[in-house]
Amino acid sequence: MRAIAAHPWFLVSAVTTAYPEQERELRRQLREAALDHDSFVTPLRICELATCRATCCHDGVILETEEREVIDGVIRSRAERLAAYGWREPEWIATEGRRVRSVTKPATEDELAAGFPAHFPRTRCVFLDAGHRCVLQRLAADEGRHPWFWKPISCWMHPLVLLSRGGRPMLTLPAGGDDPSAAPGYPGFSSHTPCGIPCPDAPPARDTLAPELRLLGEISGRDLLAELR
Repeated sequence: MRAIAAHPWFLVSAVTTAYPEQERELRRQLREAALDHDSFVTPLRICELATCRATCCHDGVILETEEREVIDGVIRSRAERLAAYGWREPEWIATEGRRVRSVTKPATEDELAAGFPAHFPRTRCVFLDAGHRCVLQRLAADEGRHPWFWKPISCWMHPLVLLSRGGRPMLTLPAGGDDPSAAPGYPGFSSHTPCGIPCPDAPPARDTLAPELRLLGEISGRDLLAELR
């Protein structure tokens, strides 16, 4: 086990996103999490929306109660700005049993990336604009906030996941054949999106995903980038 490098606690932001309750739980897990060093040398290319067309957003996102309430407030208070983006969606949440998720809409052929996985529903998240951008991310950036301030945490973490390994959380990247979302007839999720598929000659994942690792480090009080060097 490698030594854990930590930031001084006074440098840890109390709230980095709009979701303090989820941040607290994420912080708790990350502070004790092991890092899957082998997965972070996987060559991954940087996300290019013009090419991937937000493939990872095709099925929407499961929302925690805190996320749903915050996003509802954002939509209500910023309706005019959203309309200026061309976003006018009266229905944006759907209930599936006890779960709540963002609505999805049928995707046209030109809204899907070349080589769109056959096992993925041909849909797209309600929060995507015509340029495949997340309107919640656009709002935050336009207001001078961190771009992921209102973005659901599982969205901006993608393709990173926290899995339980040996009774301890592990921060890792799903790989083909070891994707936690895999099921009979469904080969997996993260390992089949452009930002989760290994690409020869691309930088190692620890570099490609530096923005995600940096924010997770701010939340947890760990210098994750240094630990992965």
